[in-house]
This record gives sequence, structure tokens and C-alpha cells, in this order.
Amino acid sequence: MRSDRRSLLVAGLSLSGVLAGGAVARADRNPADAKLAALELWPGGAPGLPDRPPLERITDRAADPSYQDRAVAGITAPRVSVFQPERPTGASVLLLPGGGYRHVVVDKEGHEMGRWLAGRGITAFVLFYRLPGDGWAAGPDVALSDAQRAMRLIRAQAKRFAIDPARVSAMGFSAGGHLCADLATRFAKETYRPGDAADALSPRPDGAACIYPVISMDPAIAHAGSRRLLIGEGANATRERAHSPDHNVAADTPPMFLLHPEDDGSVPVENSLRMRSALKAQDVPVETHLFASGGHGFGLRRAVGKPVENWPELWLAWAARRKLA
Repeated sequence: MRSDRRSLLVAGLSLSGVLAGGAVARADRNPADAKLAALELWPGGAPGLPDRPPLERITDRAADPSYQDRAVAGITAPRVSVFQPERPTGASVLLLPGGGYRHVVVDKEGHEMGRWLAGRGITAFVLFYRLPGDGWAAGPDVALSDAQRAMRLIRAQAKRFAIDPARVSAMGFSAGGHLCADLATRFAKETYRPGDAADALSPRPDGAACIYPVISMDPAIAHAGSRRLLIGEGANATRERAHSPDHNVAADTPPMFLLHPEDDGSVPVENSLRMRSALKAQDVPVETHLFASGGHGFGLRRAVGKPVENWPELWLAWAARRKLA
């Protein structure tokens, strides 16, 4: 039963009857998504499975029936959905959706951005990562394990997807922005035991874009839900710093793009400001865009009509200058 269920999930999340806390996940309304290529990160099963494995569940939270807003929780089969352009430029992006480390918001900050990137010749990989509150052996490093493994598999599959393994960047949103910054600053940390040839490849992104990101675990500015699920309510200062990317910036941290509205009511803009200061202190190239308004969690669709509406073009210009687009 479990293997059948995993096969369906890995095939692109095109499910029409998965119960999700009282809600039912609807079939994907974009027919092209039903044919997405997918890569399972751990074909032999993800390492460190809890004694009581979580049950993967999908909730479609959209009030408007014209689009989806799926949140996936309890992920046990980490994977990437692959958006392939008709004319690939060789550039690629690993997309890390947010969700407060409670679930992974795969449409608004994943699949929609994947289509946008593919439409511009950039191959996009949307990561369905495991969550730190589900009891995995890696604890607060479990999502980082999946991000590292995804970067390595992307490079290992470069020929298959017509991409340049030296032009693989990452982009994360909210808690996914924390994961993106964590990957950019702690890519070299061994969070799992190597298992195949892909694990000999570098997990370092060639560039990193953090969009309204969670960065600091300092209670004064942390996103409380992300902090609680990642390091626990009673985490001490040492644990906070270990999982705050602004404290882990080094000279080999890749160039970064930061974007944050100053009226973000969920994740204070100080998160991006601290990250910028840390990058500048290490002479790591960083481009920062602050907006007076825009709120939180806008992705693509909720940015329309706001000052942040053109943020994807700002990122694209930055990426092009760095030959990442």
C-alpha cells in the first residue's frame, strides 16, 4: 500500500481524492503539470525515518476555484518536480517554497514560479522537503539534508535536463528562504551519510535568492512558528545561532539576492537586514531590494498591483548579470 501511494505522489502531485485534515486535494488544473518529470531524492527511502512515520497529506487552501494553493505536510518521500523549458538556456533554479516548516506551499511559491522560470528558458526544480517537526533523525537539519541532496542530484542529472552544473542557483520564500540561506551558508555540513556517486558532487548553489525570508532564530525578530518547529521553544542562544544563517556566512557563501517588504507582518524585515549585514561583513556580493509595502507570502499572483509586482524581473536581471539566467 505504501509503495503504491508513494508512486502516485511522486508522479507530480496530480491527486484528486487525498483527504487532508477535512479538505480534499483537487486534481491539478494545469494539464501540463500532470506530465511533470519528477526525481525522488532517496530511492531507497529517506534516511532517519521516525518510529512513527508522518502521513503525507495535501490541503488545497484556495478560496478562488480558478487556482490552487496546496500545502503538503508530513512529507516522507522527498522529491523535486521538474519544469523543463522548450529552449533551455542551461541555467536552473532549485525552488524552496515556504510554509513555516509546518507544510510546503507548492503552488504559490513552487509550481507557479516553476512555470514562470521555464517560460524564460530556465529549468526549475520544486523541492518537496521533509519537515523538522516530524521526528526525523536529522532533527533541525532534515530539510537541509533534502536541499543538499537535491542540488547534488540536479548536477548529477545535468545532461538529462540540458543544464550547466555550474549555473545552478536556489530561490526560497519565507521558511523556504531560511532553507535557501541555510543551504547557501552550510552547504558543506555533513547532514547525512553519502550513499551514491551523486553525493560526491557539490551542494553549493551558484547563487541564492531569499524572498521575504525567515533568517534569524533570535526571538526578537524570528518567525515564531518556524523557530518553534525548527529548534524548539526552549532553544538556547547557541542553538539559535547555529540555525540562524546570518551567523554562518563565510567567504565561500555564494552571491545573494534579498527581497523584503518593510510592512511584512509575519517575518520582520530585520531578518533580511541582518543577512545583508553579515554578507557585507564577509565581502560576499549581495543585492537587496526593500519595498514600503507588499506584505508577506505574495509569490507571483499576490504581487500583482503592488509595488513588489516586478520583483521577478529584478531577480532575473540580477541572475543574468551573474550568468545564472
